[in-house]
Amino acid sequence: MNAQHPTPAPAAAPGPARRAPVPRALRGCLHLLVALLLALTAARALTDTSSTRADPWLVVLAAVTTGGLYALGPLAGRRGGSRAAVLWWPAAVTAAWLVLLAFAQDGVWLAFPLFFLQLHLLAPRFALPAVAATTAAAVAGFGWHTHTLSVGTVVGPVLGAAVAVAFVFGYRALHRESEQRQRLIEELTATRGELAAAERAAGVAAERERLAREIHDTLAQGLSSIQLLLRAAERALPADPGAAAGHVQHARVTAVQNLTEARRFVHELSPPDLEGSSLTAALERLCARADATGEPAVGFSTSGTPLPLATASEAAVLRIAQSALGNALRHAKARQVRMTLSWMPDPDRPEVVLDVVDDGRGFRPDALPRPGTSPDGGGFGLAAMRARARASGGELVVESAPGAGTAVAATLPALAPRPATPEEPARERPTSAAPAPDAPQGPASEGREFAGQQGAHRAERGQRRRAERVRRERREPQEGEASDG
Repeated sequence: MNAQHPTPAPAAAPGPARRAPVPRALRGCLHLLVALLLALTAARALTDTSSTRADPWLVVLAAVTTGGLYALGPLAGRRGGSRAAVLWWPAAVTAAWLVLLAFAQDGVWLAFPLFFLQLHLLAPRFALPAVAATTAAAVAGFGWHTHTLSVGTVVGPVLGAAVAVAFVFGYRALHRESEQRQRLIEELTATRGELAAAERAAGVAAERERLAREIHDTLAQGLSSIQLLLRAAERALPADPGAAAGHVQHARVTAVQNLTEARRFVHELSPPDLEGSSLTAALERLCARADATGEPAVGFSTSGTPLPLATASEAAVLRIAQSALGNALRHAKARQVRMTLSWMPDPDRPEVVLDVVDDGRGFRPDALPRPGTSPDGGGFGLAAMRARARASGGELVVESAPGAGTAVAATLPALAPRPATPEEPARERPTSAAPAPDAPQGPASEGREFAGQQGAHRAERGQRRRAERVRRERREPQEGEASDG
């Protein structure tokens, strides 16, 4: 029963591939039991010669030999015994016990600790036949000494063998269950570690994506505006120093604003344009700054009664507007850019719609390269705008074609409408002076015509989206009723 006994390989020896470790207390109790039974057998042989069939000193010699062989097992286990020792040690102990049993009937008591020894050291396919043979030898030896074979003579060794088998196999089952539980705990711990690592990685990716969006929508757009303003100042020199100084002043103000934006998005604060100001005013200032670069002309207008928006939705609308306007200024080569903020006070789903439309060269939305794969390393604008719209529960639609301009529409849910107030008429804030009615047709009149066309196109697109949503909402209950029927 010593847990330190050498373990043979399954293919070379009948020992089990892996024995269940035995607690030190159980091993000690088994060793003590063997020593006591051997001492009792030797003492009875010296005091009661009727219990033996040989000279009492032969019984004592057989008991000492059995005890010595038994003691070699634990000693060999501590010193790292060979594989053969695992086989021959229990066989030698069993042979010495058979000699002792032949000399004295009291040797039958040692069968019980031998059961445990065999069950522990041998594989089950060898241990059970060994236990059965030991039980038969104990019954036969005791019957041979007493010249009788009663029920008690048979039941005693058989019951002892059954108890030993039940104890050892029950202990092994408990040990296997404990090992399985330990493995489950280790797997659970490893899974929790992997989950924590995945959560950390997801948090890092989310923060990286947030910073990428903020950098693209603030710093990148601001640097582009500064570049355009400096180019305008360069063109104005030396003919118009005053205009050049104005462009440089605008560039300096833009740089200061971008520095403030950088500090705020690092701390996850709301955009500075929204502090102490409405979303409409922030978009007006954004268009005014863009229009100050000179080309293209940028206009802003609103439609409908303003609805309350969540702070995150206001920030999303402003960032989408910055990104869409920056794309139009850098890539569209447009003459006119029109931004419209429309409030849709639908009782079921109030919405705010931001439209940014230009008359530039356009592009094919389905042919855009993946973000970061373009030659200039860009392409993150539309992906960032869509991500912002989805994060606020809205959607972003891009309509464009080569030579036909581009329209970007972001639709976000608004909060419940405010109490009814006299509706303010839709107003348009042209950032360039309008010509007199009798003025000749020129860029300003073209701008008004462009604004009218794009406004009609935007209204038609909004009506189309609302009608599609109404049809979808009506169709879903009908399909549900049909499926129920």
